[in-house]
Amino acid sequence: MIFHDPLIRGSLIKRYKRFLVDIELEDGSFITAHCPNSGAMQGLTDPGIPVWVSRASNPSRKLPYTWQMAEVDGVFVGMNTANPNALVEEAIRSGVIGELQDYQSMRREVAYGKNSRIDILLENDNQKIYVEVKNVHMKRGKIAAFPSSVTARGAKHMRELMDMVHLGHKAYVVYVVQRNDCEGFDLASDIDPVYAQTTLRALENGVEALVYACDVSPNGISIKNRLTINLDPETSSG
Repeated sequence: MIFHDPLIRGSLIKRYKRFLVDIELEDGSFITAHCPNSGAMQGLTDPGIPVWVSRASNPSRKLPYTWQMAEVDGVFVGMNTANPNALVEEAIRSGVIGELQDYQSMRREVAYGKNSRIDILLENDNQKIYVEVKNVHMKRGKIAAFPSSVTARGAKHMRELMDMVHLGHKAYVVYVVQRNDCEGFDLASDIDPVYAQTTLRALENGVEALVYACDVSPNGISIKNRLTINLDPETSSG
């Protein structure tokens, strides 16, 4: 994923009302940008940290700027939750995610289950492969963790994936870590024990989990390498 228009650097003033963020740009001007992340965003909202925003091509948009990434301890961190789906699609098509190559067609946002939509549906002659994508930005020590806030919707997705496996299909949850300074992945069971328990049950029932880190820079974001997963209920975060 290349940012065709250069991102604009600034300094974070504050995030508020979940979807709003005040930023001072390098030229000294002040803007209110859209924050495309409803999570708690631990470690990414400290006043004064460097941030990068994109400018919308639609001149009539109410908030012309979108917050795309921050720099924390010298590491670029992508926080836009709209990006991982496109990143996974790109990585599947290019062969980076080797586990998801057995398909003849690919579709996005396909209705399934109980009033849900799957992020990516892969199909071949004999089977459907349901791929749910999750954005990860939180880091604890050297380990990436998800979720950063309670997600009833996320637990519902895991139950829906289990249902698809029981119907004879394949199902994956792909955690996209929008940073490149993590050595592994864990569930944040202290933040959302229901999601953690539901995910562990889903994995016991045939859903597969993949975790990939990203190269992140103001020029673009790309999926890089697979991370090890710790989903042991006795050692999950918390």
